[in-house]
Amino acid sequence: MAQLNSTTADAAEESGSFAGLIRTHQAMVFSIAYHFLRDRFAAEEVAQDVFLQLHAKLGALESPDHIRFWLRKAASHRSIDYARRRRPGSVSIDDAPELSVPDDVGDPLLRARLRVLIASLPEAPRMVMVLRYQEELMPEEIARVLDMPVRTVKSHLHRSLAMLREKIERSMGEVT
Repeated sequence: MAQLNSTTADAAEESGSFAGLIRTHQAMVFSIAYHFLRDRFAAEEVAQDVFLQLHAKLGALESPDHIRFWLRKAASHRSIDYARRRRPGSVSIDDAPELSVPDDVGDPLLRARLRVLIASLPEAPRMVMVLRYQEELMPEEIARVLDMPVRTVKSHLHRSLAMLREKIERSMGEVT
């Protein structure tokens, strides 16, 4: 394993080890990849790649917050890269398996339609939507994770929401 500095060593010790870090953060990393890629196998592959990179980079990460930030950033970028590589043979969103944990409330048909519409967004706006509404990050945090200006993040959010509203209205009638 990479040489750990004292703060990172403390963080790893608190969670038990590198395996503890994986247990602590695997749901977040998988969630980002899954909600972006909509493919369980691809999300697992991206998560595994992210944790392999974490293992190599652990010595440079200074705190538990830095580790969490780095993992979000790596998961986001690896998901985008994965989507670009597999574009020609992509799988329909309808073929992707459902999460094992059902959503709390809401209309399942609308939820399924929203998933399809979000999947139709280009990579950067789609990742912004995933980080904002799935991971509940603020625009400033998303900007740091994706290395883009806050105004660009807000623009992606604004345009994506407007586009989704328009598509929903066209396909389902006016949304109140």
